[in-house]
This record gives sequence, structure tokens and C-alpha cells, in this order.
Amino acid sequence: MTVCELTLGHSPDPDDAFMFYALAKGKLDTGEFRFRHILQDIETLNRRAMREELDITAVSIHAYAYIHDKYALLPCGASIGDGYGPMVVAREKILPSDLCGKRIAVPGEWTTAFLGLRLCLGTFAYQVMSFDAILDAVAQGECDAGLIIHEGQLTYGSKGLVKILDLGEWWKTETGLPLPLGANAIRRALGPECIERVNGLLKASIQYGLDHRRAAVFHSMPYARDLDENLADQFVGMYVNDYTLDYGETGRRAVVELLDRGFQAGVIPQRVKPEFVGM
Repeated sequence: MTVCELTLGHSPDPDDAFMFYALAKGKLDTGEFRFRHILQDIETLNRRAMREELDITAVSIHAYAYIHDKYALLPCGASIGDGYGPMVVAREKILPSDLCGKRIAVPGEWTTAFLGLRLCLGTFAYQVMSFDAILDAVAQGECDAGLIIHEGQLTYGSKGLVKILDLGEWWKTETGLPLPLGANAIRRALGPECIERVNGLLKASIQYGLDHRRAAVFHSMPYARDLDENLADQFVGMYVNDYTLDYGETGRRAVVELLDRGFQAGVIPQRVKPEFVGM
């Protein structure tokens, strides 16, 4: 049997670790496929996808607008917040409308969090930094506020910070839809047969994690910065859910709406019609 090695990029956070537990630990028969796991922050993965360096990778929905000609969206593996999502936090309570006059630390210009904040606020002053440095930067006064993703959504209070805005709440109020944040994308050049088989394996890995939740959460703990097991389980539950197994009609509609609004606002330079594997 000829072995086919594929690069699989994902973020070093609990929900991605949970999703890929079965693949990382050899719990599934993957046939001739072998997956080389590459763990990097989402903005680095976004940029690598723009250079088509990875076969399968987590990407921000925002970044997908710039790689849609090279990658298709897999129907599984999405991170979608239904009424919750990335947050803006600060040292003191202010009105969201006051954020336009503040300098905001952001985790990357290609993240969906950044797109969402642009849609919410319009233009604002910002400083790009690693997602895991933002809470300390705000707490220490290096920035007025911070746009936080991943486990920071649960731990910002431990730094003495307060929530100013939840973009998932804002988006739900604006559109009635969940906020699609991240996705799994796969190189079109791999061909339809390979793509379909890989999609099946990734979905099986997610289902395995859900079926063996405690073991999968335990596997995710080394990536759960500042979270105990209960909080890690809570975070996984936020972003590994029914939408993760398949976007469904609502999830797909949310992706279309987000990309359309990004284009209408002038944040995304061209209108993008998302293409999902299997449709």
C-alpha cells in the first residue's frame, strides 16, 4: 500500500485538539493516509493557506475570502458561536461606542474576530499581536482594549478585565444567525476522491471525540492555557457542537451572510461565494 502523507494544520487550543484527538492518537483506521499535525496560531495558518502550504488546515472564515480559489470548505470542523464569540475586553467598563477612540490589540487582520469588529465598529486603531499575549497587554496598559479569542473568553476576569463587547451576541442581534469563526479547508488540487475520503476521516475523528469526551478533553488539556479540566470541557462545548459535525443550512447561511457583509463594508475586496465539499 502506498502511503499518502498530508499536512494537517490546526490551532494549539482545546477545541482543535479535541477534534483531532482520534487522528493524533491513532484511534481510527486511516488506510493509506497519514496526517502530519502542524500546530500554529490561527493567523499563521491563515497566512500559510494563502501560500497554499498546507493540505488541510484550520482557517478563519475571513481568510477564506482570500483562498477560496485554492481551498474548499469541508462541511465538518467549523467553530461557530451561537450567541457568543470573540470579545473585546478592557481594564474599565466603557460603552462599545467609545471603542473607536481606543487602541485595540487584535489577534490578526485575517481573523474572523477582526472582520467582525470591523463590521461592528467600522475603522479603529489597532495593534496586531499573538492571541495569547493580548490579555496581559491590556492588563498592563500597553493597549486600551483587546480583542480576545480562544480560552481568553473564559479567563479574562482573572486578569482583572471586564467585557465591553461580545461579537457573537452582537452578530446574533444583527442577523439572527450564529457567528461562523473558523473552518477546516482542504486544497482543491488534492482531487475530489481524496477530498471526500479525507472529509470522512475528519468527521469520524470529531465524532470519536464526542463519543469519548472525557478522554478527548484530557488529551486537549496541554493546550488549555489557564483552564482546569471543567473549564476546558466548557470551552470545548462552546465550539465543538452540532455545527462542527456539519454546518447545516443555518451555518452555511451564516457564512454567506458574513462574507457578503464583509464585502459590502469594503473589508473584503471581492464578493465570495463559499463552496462546501459535497455540495
